[in-house]
Amino acid sequence: MSSISSRRKFVKSSLYGLAATSLSGIAFGHNVIGNTSFNPFSEAENSNSKDLFFKISLAQWSLHRGLLDKSVKAEDFPAIAKEQFGINAVEYVNQFYTDRVKDEAFWNSFNQRTKDLGVSNLLIMVDDEGDLGNTNDDERRKAVENHYKWVNAAKLIGCHSIRINGFGEGSREDVGAALIDGLSSLSEYAGKSGINVLIENHGLYSSDGKWVENVIKKVGRENCGTLPDFGNFCLSRKYGSTQDGTCPEIYDRYLGVKEMMPYTKGGVSAKSYRFDEKGQETTIDYGKMLGIVKEAGFTGYIGIEYEGSELSEADGIIATKKLLIAEGEKL
Repeated sequence: MSSISSRRKFVKSSLYGLAATSLSGIAFGHNVIGNTSFNPFSEAENSNSKDLFFKISLAQWSLHRGLLDKSVKAEDFPAIAKEQFGINAVEYVNQFYTDRVKDEAFWNSFNQRTKDLGVSNLLIMVDDEGDLGNTNDDERRKAVENHYKWVNAAKLIGCHSIRINGFGEGSREDVGAALIDGLSSLSEYAGKSGINVLIENHGLYSSDGKWVENVIKKVGRENCGTLPDFGNFCLSRKYGSTQDGTCPEIYDRYLGVKEMMPYTKGGVSAKSYRFDEKGQETTIDYGKMLGIVKEAGFTGYIGIEYEGSELSEADGIIATKKLLIAEGEKL
């Protein structure tokens, strides 16, 4: 897939038409997912058990079906995270705010709403703003400048980072060199606002942990790092998801996360697709992944990013949170 519009097309064809009724009784409402007073977690679970070495956040992409069909409003996401899932830290996706990105009054008001809720804004995931690894100098410069507005928005709502894609067309060496240049320029701009720029393994070369590690080292800026994702290790396409099993070339996900962990800036993405009857994720060994994360000395936020289709989005979030807690308490 070559753009976020292609990603949307894939999402709509594979997920969009599925029923949104939750197995646990949560259904999509007009602005929120069902009754906001519903909370499936105990008080201890809501406070992210003291036995955990990490904190839990929620990635907005977990609700992309509801957001795309307009049954969920993007402005309600922080309230949904806290009131329905007991999560008080969130990660945004830029495509749900493109029409407001330069509206400073909107972001200031949005920031106040999250403060009133007691929700922390962590980062904005940025797609469809051009390839920072474009080997054409002019196109790469344009892509860098396209990201500026999201750095500004992230600053206004108190985020620590934006997440970018390490895409480009060409050889590993040429795209790597171009990305080092693009990331250096963007990181310099973002650094003036105290914002980190994070590469997520999101397909193509960016799903090669060693390649990403080399890029980060060559950029050599304190505010340039990684956002390791438990999924997204398909080397053959953009966005890197392997949930449909069609990827012909997959990077070892456990090695990839291990290689990226030393450069993370406070965030890890817990991708999930499907669960067995025991509540285990069937694609990813969460116990093994969390062991790698802990071994790296990480104590920041692990963000739930449910992307499956067998459960409703609400149930998928709940299942992922329960699994993170269960496996985290073992370590």
